Amino acid sequence: MYGCELRSDGSKGGYDQYGYDGKDYISLDKETLTWTAADAKAQITKRKWEKDLAFAQGMKAYLEKICIEWLQRYLEYGKETLQQRRAQPTLRVTRGAAPDGRETLLCRADGFYPKEMEIAWTRDGEVWTQDTFRGLVTPNADGTYHTWISAKIDPQERDRYRCSVGHDSLPDLVEVAWEEPEGEPLGGTGSAPAPRLHICGAVRLLQALLLLGHTGPIMGGVRPYSHSPPHPSTAPAGLCRPRWRDGRWAAPTLAPSLPPRT
Repeated sequence: MYGCELRSDGSKGGYDQYGYDGKDYISLDKETLTWTAADAKAQITKRKWEKDLAFAQGMKAYLEKICIEWLQRYLEYGKETLQQRRAQPTLRVTRGAAPDGRETLLCRADGFYPKEMEIAWTRDGEVWTQDTFRGLVTPNADGTYHTWISAKIDPQERDRYRCSVGHDSLPDLVEVAWEEPEGEPLGGTGSAPAPRLHICGAVRLLQALLLLGHTGPIMGGVRPYSHSPPHPSTAPAGLCRPRWRDGRWAAPTLAPSLPPRT
């Protein structure tokens, strides 16, 4: 998966990430032109790819120049729609038992747009970061996004925790608490189908973000002994795709569907 970002303050971003067997595998650090391996197996690919500095340099140039130029063009084409679009997140809190006697609270936010979101756990109204983990903000098929954050807690203190969410589509911060589902015995691990929302009085300050990501397919696997870009037939039709030609990234094109490679 790769893409670039153009934020409202003028700053830019870009990423080039690969997955294997449903897990993170390796990603490009374009500031150092090195590859970050997610596990021991990815070290083989890391050593292989870092021998070819031109590959990382070419991808960095694509993400910071070519991709941004096309992103600016698409933003101009669709600025009326993009600037007005807002989609509120659907929020859900679930819980599950942990082996050490504690439990894990999981807060999911789904279906929101634009991409930028504030999500955190609070305890007694204060931001709580101990034993918390968060997922990436990931695109859905309809152009919206989803993410999650978890916290490992003492079950006896469950009522002290809230999932706090701030987003451009919401007028204020929203807090979601776990509630006992109807019909579930005391001590069960289900989740409320419609969690209670606690609207905070403080007005949220969020930086607006217009994002039209250039996102390639999430690859089911990465070949450890090759860093050639995926064949165009693996990308969805109509997407703006870069081309690897003569040892460098060339300008993207709007390409029709291609027949599968044989």
